[in-house]
Amino acid sequence: MALMHSNGMPVGTPMPHFDLPGVDGKNYSPESFNDAKLLVVVFTCNHCPYAIASEDRLIAIQNDYRPKGVEFVLINPNDPERYQADSMVMMIARAEDKKFPFPYLQDESQDVAKSYDAACTPDIFVFDAERKLCYNGRIDDNWQDQYHVTRQDLRIVLDDLLAGREISIDVVPSMGCSIKWR
Repeated sequence: MALMHSNGMPVGTPMPHFDLPGVDGKNYSPESFNDAKLLVVVFTCNHCPYAIASEDRLIAIQNDYRPKGVEFVLINPNDPERYQADSMVMMIARAEDKKFPFPYLQDESQDVAKSYDAACTPDIFVFDAERKLCYNGRIDDNWQDQYHVTRQDLRIVLDDLLAGREISIDVVPSMGCSIKWR
């Protein structure tokens, strides 16, 4: 497991397009989320300990912020041939087991992850209503233990953006396992 950090897509970058299959049998694109005030795109996977540790936090944040107009979409870019845990069959099982409240998509070609310059799992991107990047950073300051988090970066960012404020914290890159490229 190689530890990687977000590359830091520049703020203001237009959202790269995607059209990917989800675990629910539907395809999703940015247009699937036209009503969202903010769209959070998370590159993640089934087997990385950092990604697994983030799942309950992402579920809680989605549940808390959906009524405020925030939508999440999770994208698995890992090579499913080399990492069977990241196959669509295993993604479906994971989404059902965890009761994901958001679409979980497979980027089998890895073209979408490349277009975002995603580097790790999880890698978090927040886009505004015009689908310009506002944030590419971590969820919080303690990936190992959600009960000892002292700064909830993603929640602070979402609160700031929803209130029309500039982001009030220094951006710290996300960290996790490297994306498993073909």
